[in-house]
Amino acid sequence: MDAVPEGLPARLAEYRRLADDVRAVRDGIDRIRATAYSPDGLVAATVGGRGELVDLDLDPRVYRDPDATALGAAIADTIRAAADSAEQDAVALAERLVRVRAGTDVDPLFDPVLHLIDTEPERSQRLWPT
Repeated sequence: MDAVPEGLPARLAEYRRLADDVRAVRDGIDRIRATAYSPDGLVAATVGGRGELVDLDLDPRVYRDPDATALGAAIADTIRAAADSAEQDAVALAERLVRVRAGTDVDPLFDPVLHLIDTEPERSQRLWPT
């Protein structure tokens, strides 16, 4: 029977912890829902944590004004507002895992892993030896 390479159990435990942290962020982002309303309240858009449209509600009164261009703009603006809110929620979630310096942006999808690789090279070397 071959001997277990030195440090392998610690590397595997560290990998599992990192994977659990990344999964927790991913699962948290999957649970995010953000809703925004048009200024007139006739359009409501709900998006998920990745900005995908989950629900769009149009009040029947939108059809009183036959301006399709204005309606399209109101829908797009409302979806963008909801997506911005969802992104802020996702960033807040990712910031719990990533220590953020003031004034820096956080990408909730990649920054948790990139942060560990950039700030803890000895850990990343143990996890992904070259």
